[in-house]
Amino acid sequence: MTQKLFALSLGFGALILVAQAHAQTPQCGPRATVLAQLADKYGETRQSMGIAANNMVMELFASATSQSWTITVTTPQGQTCLVASGEGFEAMVDALPAKGEPA
Repeated sequence: MTQKLFALSLGFGALILVAQAHAQTPQCGPRATVLAQLADKYGETRQSMGIAANNMVMELFASATSQSWTITVTTPQGQTCLVASGEGFEAMVDALPAKGEPA
């Protein structure tokens, strides 16, 4: 359940970033090429995923070793675009507050 919420929250963030990225020229390419570069250059593997607007797939890739992370969005046509990236990745599992309690 926590992973689903994490993916959903990343999805909302990705949607905002995708909208901003469309104003600029995002870095996109064939899915296999982008994933190979993330693995080869940064040692990143997929940590979570979710369905975003317009049937796009949002994914978070990260490396526990280097703590780098990348958010991608893949279109139904197979183009994968880099949406955001950074450092200091740390996997977290937060318990949800009980119903009726403030977050």
